[in-house]
Amino acid sequence: MSPSNRRSFVMNTLAGTAAATLAARPAHAARSKLVLGLIGCGGRGTYLAGTFLSNPDVEIAYVCDPDRDRLASGAKAVGGRAPRAVSDLRRVLDDKRVDAVIVATPDHWHAPAAILACKAGKHVYVEKPCSHTIREGRLLVEAARRNDCVVQHGTQVRSTTMMIEAVQALREGIIGEVLVAKAWNIQKRRSIGTGRPTDPPAGLDYDTWVGPATMIPYQANRVHGGWHWWYHFGTGDMGNDGVHDIDYCRWGLGVERHPSKVVALGGKFFFDDDQQFPDTQQVTFEYPAETPTEKSRLLIYEQRLWSTNYPHNVDSGVEFYGTSGQMFLSRRGKIQVYGPRHKPIDTQIEGEAQNAEKHIVDFLESVRAGKRPNGDIELGHLTTTLCHLGNHATRLGGSLQFNPESEQLVGDESVRQLVTRDYREHWGRPT
Repeated sequence: MSPSNRRSFVMNTLAGTAAATLAARPAHAARSKLVLGLIGCGGRGTYLAGTFLSNPDVEIAYVCDPDRDRLASGAKAVGGRAPRAVSDLRRVLDDKRVDAVIVATPDHWHAPAAILACKAGKHVYVEKPCSHTIREGRLLVEAARRNDCVVQHGTQVRSTTMMIEAVQALREGIIGEVLVAKAWNIQKRRSIGTGRPTDPPAGLDYDTWVGPATMIPYQANRVHGGWHWWYHFGTGDMGNDGVHDIDYCRWGLGVERHPSKVVALGGKFFFDDDQQFPDTQQVTFEYPAETPTEKSRLLIYEQRLWSTNYPHNVDSGVEFYGTSGQMFLSRRGKIQVYGPRHKPIDTQIEGEAQNAEKHIVDFLESVRAGKRPNGDIELGHLTTTLCHLGNHATRLGGSLQFNPESEQLVGDESVRQLVTRDYREHWGRPT
C-alpha cells in the first residue's frame, strides 16, 4: 500500500468506518451535548476532564471521589460549569441524563465501576489497566456487550496516526512475517518509603476508597500515588505504564488472542521500601501456531525502574523482528525500519507521540455513532491480561500455562485462584 493509500486507511480507521456497529444501542447524534460524569478526581482524572471539555459538545455534570480534597480538585478542573460533586458513584449512575462516565480511579475500582456503569446503561472511558484481575476483565467485556455500551480502554496508541500507519505497514509485510516483538518500560521511579497503619485522614472516606476489595488498614503510602505498587490495589508498573507498550507490541505482532505459556523472572532488585511489585522484570509470552500454515510467535517484555539508560534513547518502545527486517517503534513519536542486513527503509510515516485527544474524540464519535471504538474493551482485556499473567509469573518465579479459551491458569488451586480475587460484601462487588 502506498503512503497516500495508507493515510486513507488511517483516516477511515479514525473515522470509525471500519469499526463494528453496536447492535442495539441507539446513537446520540441528535443530542447537542453528551453529558458525562467523572469518577476519580486525581491527577489523571482532572487531566482527562479538561481534555474531554476541550470538545464543545461535552458537558461534565458530575465529579465523584471519596476524598474531599480531590473532589474539590475535580470540581475546579471542570471550571465554571458547576458540576454536582458526590462521593458515591451510584448517584452519578442513577441520573438518566448522564450518557457516559470517565473511570479514572485506582486500578482495583476500574472494572467494578465500569461494570456498574454498563449495567446502568452508561458508556465508559476506562483508564488502563481495565481490570485488577483476569476474571474482572472478562466480566467487563460481557457487561459492555450485554448492555450495548461503548467502552474505550485508555491506551491512546490505538488512536495515534503514527501507530495505525506503522501497524498497517507491518501487516503489508514491510519487514516480512513478524515472529517476535519485544517491548520495554525503562525509567527511574521513586521509592514509596516505609509506613505503618494509621487512622485515615478526616477528608477521606476510606471505606468507599477500598470499595469491593477486602479491607486492610489505612496506610499513607497505600493510597494516593502509592497504590500502584501494592498487590491489593494496583498492578505494578507493568499494568500502570508498561501496558501502553505491551498494547502496541501485541497489536503489531498480530495476535488477537491470549498466549498459552508465560515465563518470567524478576523482583525487587533495587528499591528497599514497602512496594510489593517488581522493579525488574523479564517476561516472555508464547503464542503457539494454531493451524498448519501459521507460525508460533513470542512477545517479550522488559522492565527496569531504576535506570535512565534504554534502547534507542527512549524510555519505552517496541522492536518488531520480521523474517525480512526490523521495526523500532515508540509511543514517544519515534519509528525506524530496516530491511535485511540492517538496510534503512524510508516509510514516510511521520513521528507522533501518544496523546489522549484523538482517543477521546474517537470515544465521543463512537458513542454518537453507536460503533466500537479504536480501543474497544475486548482489545483492552487481551492486553491487560498480559500484564496480570506477567506479574503472576514474576511473583512465582517461573512459568505458567494458560488456557486461552477458558481464561484459566493451569495448575493447583493456589495457581488457578490467581485469575480472580476475594471481594468483601460491598455494593461495588463485580458479580
